[in-house]
Amino acid sequence: MLKSGESPSSPKAWIITGPTSGIGRRTALELARHGTVVLVGRDQNKLCEVEAEIRAQHAGRALSIVCDCSDIRSVRHAAAQIVALDLPVAGLLNNAGIMLTRAGRSAQGWDLAFATNHLGPFAFTEALMPHLPDGANVVFICSGVEDPRRKPAVVAGFRGGRYISAEASARGEWQPGGSSHPGLDAYATSKQCNLATVLTLARQIPRLRFNAVEPGFNPSTGLARDANAALRFLAKFVLAPIAPFVKYWSTPKRAARVVTAVLTSESSQTGVYYDENGKPMAGSAQVRDPAFAGRVVAETRALLATIPADAVHG
Repeated sequence: MLKSGESPSSPKAWIITGPTSGIGRRTALELARHGTVVLVGRDQNKLCEVEAEIRAQHAGRALSIVCDCSDIRSVRHAAAQIVALDLPVAGLLNNAGIMLTRAGRSAQGWDLAFATNHLGPFAFTEALMPHLPDGANVVFICSGVEDPRRKPAVVAGFRGGRYISAEASARGEWQPGGSSHPGLDAYATSKQCNLATVLTLARQIPRLRFNAVEPGFNPSTGLARDANAALRFLAKFVLAPIAPFVKYWSTPKRAARVVTAVLTSESSQTGVYYDENGKPMAGSAQVRDPAFAGRVVAETRALLATIPADAVHG
């Protein structure tokens, strides 16, 4: 596992999306040991709760920015607010994510899971990149379910990323032959696009470091927030207690330590995909193809360009 490179007194700031529950909340508390934490999320009340917890536990400093990661206008407005704070930002963690069992639509009318997991984080990252100092670390939370050869994912019903194009994904369309379970193709495809983004930006922008983390299966995170009561009960009270003892599984606390170590590391490595133990792993053969990954990024940029840059919230 990578070793964390910053001291508790380090005067740096760390941006994290989705910090109010699960892995995000635990990571926000860990990051508070390394400087100021900028909490980016949808719910002001929950953001305030995390702020209070950071102050109580670490006497640390936290700031909140309200943002809907599925809404490109909201994302760009949040990025502009962060830039205006003029903080010594050392890293950005794109953690916010959802897995839906029923289709939903974003403010732009795009598939809600794809917009939340990929389009929003991509737009947020691109808006902040010009303002990040050389050597800053950008980390995306990814998932092994994007790989159709990953056996645990296949057993769970996933069939890997089903990418056709950015526009097709935004419409909620996936390559045929995917999962029979609603929402799994959208999630796997969005996570494949996250990893494609990391691998491509690592090649395109050498002054920054882009890395990815597969945090392991965390049944207690509430990722599938629209699942029925029986599935939520199963995840929380049956699967979560055994997670520390199952290969490829993890807990929010353990995952947060791995993510924080990657984000705060002083290593110059870029374009690395880390597993739930902080060890380098390989993504699918498709996402490792530079032509495919580059196409994902180019098509994503083209799609986002249809939302005028000056059309921001507020």
